[in-house]
Amino acid sequence: MLHTPSRASGLLAHPTSFPGRFGIGDFGEAAYRFVDFLRAAKQALWQVMPLGPTGYGDSPYACYSAFAGNPYLIALEPLVREGLLEAGDLEGGPDFGSGREVNFNAAIPFKLDRLRRAYDRFCAGHGDPKMAAWFTEFRGHHAAWLTTYATFMALKDFHGGPAWVDWAPELSDSRNPAVTEWKAKHSGAIEFHQFCQFQFFRQWGALKSYAARAGVQVIGDIPIFVAFDSADVWANPEQFWLDETGQPTVVAGVPPDYFSPTGQRWGNPLYRWDRMKADGYRWWIDRFRAAFELYDIVRLDHFRGFEAYWAVPADQPTAEHGTWEQGPGIDLFRAVSDELGDLKIIAEDLGLITAEVEQLIKQTGFPGMKVLQFAFSSDATDPFLPHNHQPHTVVYTGTHDNDTTVGWFQSCTPKERSHAQRYLGRDGHDIAWDLIRAALGSVADTAVVPVQDLLQLGTEARMNMPGKLGGNWGWRYHAGDLTPEIAARLADLTTLYWRDGLQLPRKRTLSDTMPR
Repeated sequence: MLHTPSRASGLLAHPTSFPGRFGIGDFGEAAYRFVDFLRAAKQALWQVMPLGPTGYGDSPYACYSAFAGNPYLIALEPLVREGLLEAGDLEGGPDFGSGREVNFNAAIPFKLDRLRRAYDRFCAGHGDPKMAAWFTEFRGHHAAWLTTYATFMALKDFHGGPAWVDWAPELSDSRNPAVTEWKAKHSGAIEFHQFCQFQFFRQWGALKSYAARAGVQVIGDIPIFVAFDSADVWANPEQFWLDETGQPTVVAGVPPDYFSPTGQRWGNPLYRWDRMKADGYRWWIDRFRAAFELYDIVRLDHFRGFEAYWAVPADQPTAEHGTWEQGPGIDLFRAVSDELGDLKIIAEDLGLITAEVEQLIKQTGFPGMKVLQFAFSSDATDPFLPHNHQPHTVVYTGTHDNDTTVGWFQSCTPKERSHAQRYLGRDGHDIAWDLIRAALGSVADTAVVPVQDLLQLGTEARMNMPGKLGGNWGWRYHAGDLTPEIAARLADLTTLYWRDGLQLPRKRTLSDTMPR
């Protein structure tokens, strides 16, 4: 008897990249049309970057909270339909531009102003009479993190936006009784941020349910590290390597390599894994639980850091003089599995991968990643080449940290370009779709393609340049870019390589792979 194959494919598109009226993509109509496109193209997966509240630099990998949602993704039109905004509230405003870049400077203050108007109308009794009860229920369900986050954001507003270490000393210490007194005097400011989370989770929940009805599962992202200026560090300083003033003593990064002679100094505070282990990894278990409320599948960013991570002294301007320190290893994932059961997780196993990291991946049973743009710099033994893939793998043409495939092909070395042409049997004039075909044809169970590659765009559409300050995370596509013809072309390849409308593979679980 012929069994249904366990193969699937999907697209990588962050919601900020959707078209829309207000300078930034959101959970509005364009998001639903994107899900419709996925269905028409026979895709079973939609991958997003972290959906947390972004701060300076607009990076979704440096959020104010590991648990909260980004209020800038809240669509305004549904708030009009619900009576929390008036139609006139959506008129006027700044010039958001019509290009392919998010206008963060215009979009963020406009969104926040309209969300405050919506909150004021909610407080005045407008909208569905049941909404107050729903809001109360939401606050109860998310009590473990919501009040802390909302207090942190209200305090940040109160101080004019600086990092928590630069607040009034008695308020920079989350356990100081002065914080409790401040909360009592500023309950409305705190409730506003709770209200924004309420709207975020309502809209994302509705969109995710729509995707589920279309047969689409969402892949989300857990960055291994959190931002220093975050509610997580402010509320849990004992869990991080900080000095008596609250400043990090060591920070995250990666050592020098071929691409960066001074390495990358990311600057995130590092975890006190000894203390996290002592309390049973409670913060991490809560983080995983929250992530799986948002997503169906989770990609763990910088997975190798769970085995060993590069620790850079905070007083060093580059990452050259760091040291490798031991991560929690399999203990963390056993603790998570014991409490939450077996979860669908992808290990982002790129970068310097040692035998110890490979062993950890084998112990967890998580599928790793293969990126086709990395495949053509050596020879036939390169593990990124499709003929060397394994079924329990996720293959990408590129990721949010790579150039687009067209941009990569235009800038790669002549040796790489020639190797790609010979391997693919193509001259490269349609290189993005050549790699899409190679990814879908791989034996890897799962294949993911950035939307930029689907649209055959060049370097101008790159989402992120690691190590570059400013100018990242802003790419958007235009309404009408995702045409029926592109959907049909992708659907044809998806059917050709037996990936259409199929169940995702059963992941090997910790209980399958680890002796207890």
